[in-house]
Amino acid sequence: MKKHLLLCLCLFSHWAHAQFTVVHNVNGYTPTRAGGIEQFSTLVIKDGKVVKIGDNETIKQYPQSTTVDGKGLTMLPGLIDAHGHVIGLGENLSRLDLRHAKSVAEVGESLKSYAKENPSGWLIGRGWDQTKWSPNQFPTAHDLDKYVSDRPVVLTRVDGHAIWVNSKAMKLAQVTKQTISPDGGEILRLANKQPSGIFIDKAEQLILRKVPKRSPTQLNGALDKAAKHLLGLGITSVHDAGIDADTWHLYKHRAQQQSMPLRIYAMLSASDPNLEKMLKAGIVKEQTDYLTIRSVKIYADGALGSRGAALLTDYKDRPGHKGLMLEQQAMLESLIRMSVKHGFSAHTHAIGDRANRIVLDSYQNVFKDTGGQLLRNRIEHAQIVDMQDIPRFKQLKIIPSMQPVHATSDMRMAEKRLRNSQLTGAYAWQTFLKHNIKVAAGSDFPVELANPFDGLYAAVTRMDKAQQPKDGWRSSERLTKQQALKAFTLDAAYAAFQEFKLGSLEHGKWADFILIDRDYFTVENAQLHDIKVEQTWIAGKLKYKRD
Repeated sequence: MKKHLLLCLCLFSHWAHAQFTVVHNVNGYTPTRAGGIEQFSTLVIKDGKVVKIGDNETIKQYPQSTTVDGKGLTMLPGLIDAHGHVIGLGENLSRLDLRHAKSVAEVGESLKSYAKENPSGWLIGRGWDQTKWSPNQFPTAHDLDKYVSDRPVVLTRVDGHAIWVNSKAMKLAQVTKQTISPDGGEILRLANKQPSGIFIDKAEQLILRKVPKRSPTQLNGALDKAAKHLLGLGITSVHDAGIDADTWHLYKHRAQQQSMPLRIYAMLSASDPNLEKMLKAGIVKEQTDYLTIRSVKIYADGALGSRGAALLTDYKDRPGHKGLMLEQQAMLESLIRMSVKHGFSAHTHAIGDRANRIVLDSYQNVFKDTGGQLLRNRIEHAQIVDMQDIPRFKQLKIIPSMQPVHATSDMRMAEKRLRNSQLTGAYAWQTFLKHNIKVAAGSDFPVELANPFDGLYAAVTRMDKAQQPKDGWRSSERLTKQQALKAFTLDAAYAAFQEFKLGSLEHGKWADFILIDRDYFTVENAQLHDIKVEQTWIAGKLKYKRD
């Protein structure tokens, strides 16, 4: 009997130890909820969660564990992108990419080649930016007709706030000289008042409603393609900024199947006609935290590059024009109120200083009569904010969800669009932190490239990759390496009510981590964007390994 009992105890002991995975020989860093950075060389995992971090001696406490040699690589918590568009990224990876086109002619030649490779249907692409061309003016449908005239072409501007189409697309959409620009949108016109082929913000729908709908197979493929790309960049969790009803169904189905490829905190799109139905279905909070849906994405204004961002004073390079409010204040308040009444946070896109002020006013009014101030409501982008409005974020408990790489992509264009007085509160990350306001960082992919190390580099240097301008653009707003990492980890997790589960490698949290090829904290700032991810793990399981 004693022998039998001893055997059982030994087997139980072995079974108990075998559940542990110990990743050792790493150069580990994690932010902590108490503040500061903790260093370690060993990470102990059980049931997908962090048991402890420790030194090289820690491994001796777990003799029967599964061990993983980190080979001296640097370990960081899995990075969180607090603002991206997952399905859009997946689709972009298989569509015409115009991000590097330097002229209308380059776009045209790329389009012609793409049309040959894709011989039927609509031709869809994204990434053009007329501010980088010479002359830097909006192109026309005629410019596209020279290359493709027999099939409809729709090319989305890099920021997603304007489309450029050919004449065939306008004909199929029945857009003519008599077509009126919708509220919150603008049809750019030629001298003869004919539509030019550029449709800004809500005018995009005049064309896009004719584009064939995506199939479930295409949506699934886009999710998997995007996830594979993001995991390879060290991103373990994404805040998906505005999902439609089809994507809502897809995510819930994949979560039920336990086949979500990475963590997603999704915002319901306020422009979807099924919004109320989705809100009434309630918050989605899947047990393993692969899927959370508890917020609504609302659009207040357009973007700076297409002069759709709503400003308090005129654009420097377009007198008499102050941008576009996509929703007026009454509608913004209605959407925020509807969200918080269902227990959902309201996350509102606002880029211009006028839009940011109107959105802050809207939150303030809703909180007075409805409540919802503790729902970690956010302003997405918060790019150009009047200095007197920054303290209001703290007063109203609004989280600025900001994308550092926007500053370095936009800086030259922003100086053409805006006066110095308008730029005082531009991309003002350090000013927000000095007001004790958490900043959640992201990239806004596919508007920008998804690589978070591009974002960390931009946050720390405020330079482009050619290290210009020399000391950084409006350099007082630079972040330290520690502040930048926290914005892409713990503070991004906080912005999704997940700071007790994600964002750091502390006891009881999910073991989401990455191994990278150089030390984030000691590498030269200029080399931050060169960091490569060797491995990505979610809940203690290897999800990506670099070839």
